[in-house]
Amino acid sequence: MIAAPDLVLTLPARAENVAVVRHAFGGLGDALDIEDQVLADVKLAVTEACTNVVVHAYSDGEGPMEVAAGVRDGRLSVAVRDEGRGMLPRPDSPGLGLGLPLIATLAETLELGRSSDDRTEVRMTFSIHLDFDEEPSVA
Repeated sequence: MIAAPDLVLTLPARAENVAVVRHAFGGLGDALDIEDQVLADVKLAVTEACTNVVVHAYSDGEGPMEVAAGVRDGRLSVAVRDEGRGMLPRPDSPGLGLGLPLIATLAETLELGRSSDDRTEVRMTFSIHLDFDEEPSVA
């Protein structure tokens, strides 16, 4: 769980909302003046995690997708959560299975598991270099 997140979005797990999340991270990156390449990596990794929720989490309909992000100690931490069926292998998977390996390549750290309230959670961190004396408060 991210303590005192700077950004929290809860949206229905639908394909069009992946773009909403990506746009929000673009705004966060602009506000924090994150380097372009780092921001591109963040947006791609978060897009992949959200796409996994849309494609895999809810086999019998739609449910919530929550994204939380916080900046602490020169790192951007991101958690993508859902209330779906968890990380189960699917022989009929509509994807290529490249999402998590791609996220692992882009992020400094990647953790898969359950949140404290038993939701599926993908946690990732990115090293960011801020030009501020202190961590900013993004509101």
